[in-house]
Amino acid sequence: MTDIYEKINDLYDRKREIELGGGDERIQKQHEKGKLTARERIELLVDKGSFVELNPFLEHRCVDFGLDSQKSPGDGVVTGYGKVNGRPIYLFSQDFTVFGGALGEMHAKKIANVMDLAAKNGAPFVGLNDSGGARIQEGVVSLDGYGHIFYRNAIYSGVIPQISVIMGPCAGGAVYSPAITDFVFMVEKTSQMFITGPKVIETVTGEKISAEDLGGALVHSSISGNVHFHSQTEEDILKQVRNLLSYLPQNNEEKPPRLEVDGEDDYRPDLTDVVPFDSVRPYDVQRVIEQVVDTDSFMEVHKDFAKNIVVGLARIKGESVGLVCNQPRFMAGGLDIDSSDKASRFIRFCDSFNIPIITFEDVTGFFPGVKQEHGGIIRHGAKILYAYSEATVPKLTVILRKAYGGAYVALNSKSIGADLVFAWPNAEIAVMGPQGAANIIFAREIENSDNPEAVRQQKIEEYREKFANPYVAASRGMVDDVIDPRDTRIKIIQALEMLRNKKETRPAKKHGNIPL
Repeated sequence: MTDIYEKINDLYDRKREIELGGGDERIQKQHEKGKLTARERIELLVDKGSFVELNPFLEHRCVDFGLDSQKSPGDGVVTGYGKVNGRPIYLFSQDFTVFGGALGEMHAKKIANVMDLAAKNGAPFVGLNDSGGARIQEGVVSLDGYGHIFYRNAIYSGVIPQISVIMGPCAGGAVYSPAITDFVFMVEKTSQMFITGPKVIETVTGEKISAEDLGGALVHSSISGNVHFHSQTEEDILKQVRNLLSYLPQNNEEKPPRLEVDGEDDYRPDLTDVVPFDSVRPYDVQRVIEQVVDTDSFMEVHKDFAKNIVVGLARIKGESVGLVCNQPRFMAGGLDIDSSDKASRFIRFCDSFNIPIITFEDVTGFFPGVKQEHGGIIRHGAKILYAYSEATVPKLTVILRKAYGGAYVALNSKSIGADLVFAWPNAEIAVMGPQGAANIIFAREIENSDNPEAVRQQKIEEYREKFANPYVAASRGMVDDVIDPRDTRIKIIQALEMLRNKKETRPAKKHGNIPL
């Protein structure tokens, strides 16, 4: 009997050594940088006491460059499964105290194993990234390890939700895995992402830049668009991850969780003063969203990127929905290259995971300019058309004010598959705005008149009266109903209930070819 207890005690000693990672000194250095350890992060992410570790004893088998004499507890990554809000998730958390979290053969094997388990069991996968990149001492096998992870990111895309949290350096090949996942979170100041670091850039191009200015959280959330959420602390960022998961289904075969709410449909928000009647006056579409969705339920995605469009998750009568909304406060709500990419990506995510899409439309058109045309606005704008057209989830559109030209068609019109389109009575649905249309249609009449400006204004009003209203579109079936703005919420609730069992298929194919 003594022997078995000795073995058990030895087991616990080994586990304690693994849990210490790189040791007390390196843990202290991690804390001094304002960073938590891999295991502390896991404890904040999952429900208390729910984490189960996998493959804790896995170690590298490299004997080159002195690695044969170096221990690697857990090979620099903690993997396993736990629960968030009572629902299973699978995860990895890189341990910067062991080899700087660098990825080697066995490190990658642990991550790939737990990714496979997540896919087999239909549960979200979360990666907590804090790594110096590929483990150079292991050579090409570390690159091969990245390949195994990238492959799984790609083939499990649209099958299970995948979330990446950048909590330290993330360079070279390490950045591609987060880029494939559905959502990327980033901690300000203590984390960076870049393909090549500042020193390499200076050597090759002569440009000098700090790591934070090159690939910090604020850069990626506002300029590159690589990051969807950011925060100043690791604790807050992990709370955001937990919150995001509460909107999502476990996998593509489930519907999102629905919260039971009392009295969330018994009010009519007064939106008549939120959206100015004058079609050229700006306003904040966030105020419309706040009035229509359940109280404090809107979680904006890509908040600081392409601000002329607002996307995010919310609940309406407890049901998860995705919102795509023009923002007249920026660029008059027009669509440009970045906003097209932002909206298309979000639409496709919602469609992958059975989340109904609601579009609040107030769009002047696609943004004009040489820079936009040369930058590929045709290709990028076509992504929105493609994303809405291929989506089979319930799709609703509410035209708040303007709906002009190709942008009207692109933003979930009936012609590309909207289930229901509502318009407010002040909506203007036309090929272009009344001013532009009058200048083209009546150009000769205006030029030849004694008072061109008076005639121009008369023709603008004539065009507005005849075409720039919702009733022409409604008479042709392109608008299902013209509604009182105060009925917007209840109309959406009724529509979502009606479409709850919607089934729609597309022609059988391997996959389409979105204009990337």
